[in-house]
Amino acid sequence: MQMTQHDHGHAHDHEHGHEEHEQLKVLGFWIFVVTDCILFGSLFATFAVLMHNYAGGPTGKELFELPGIIASTFILLTSSFTSGLAVLAMNKGKVKEMISWLAVTAVLGLAFVVLEINEFTHLVHEGATMATSAFWSAFFTLVGTHGLHVSVGLFWMVALMIQLKRRGITPVTRRKVTNLSLYWHFLDVVWIFLFTVVYLLGVM
Repeated sequence: MQMTQHDHGHAHDHEHGHEEHEQLKVLGFWIFVVTDCILFGSLFATFAVLMHNYAGGPTGKELFELPGIIASTFILLTSSFTSGLAVLAMNKGKVKEMISWLAVTAVLGLAFVVLEINEFTHLVHEGATMATSAFWSAFFTLVGTHGLHVSVGLFWMVALMIQLKRRGITPVTRRKVTNLSLYWHFLDVVWIFLFTVVYLLGVM
């Protein structure tokens, strides 16, 4: 009887320790999001200060091609929607459906990154580089940082899909999918600000 109580107490302590560990990881994720908010806030502020410093080089109005950028925006917004569908499938316990929606999200995210690389290549070909002017330096830093975040999210998504296929839905994978979805929505919000401040104001 004593052994049973001891085992029960040990299992309870183990479960309690696991819950605390998970809570710490959730807290760590939110700290990461806050630091990213500060990072992008600083980059937006820098861009706002330098957005009229062309140093005789080309301007955004001359080189930005809005149709391609609008297509990128549509793709990223759609990927945010499909990541939400993945979370809904997870809440229904449908692993295959969840992985399928994550795969669709990853494909859309990859398409966004490819379009961004094409845009950067076009700009460099037209003579706009980091060294051309303060405007283009701030532009490539801000937009490139966002693109890097999307790329990191893609690697995270693929790794998570592999884990989900092997382990299914567990408290740990559930937390990871939720965090990934929040991260993806966060990048979406940042892009909306970026699209408005950099591109729309840039062509006006």
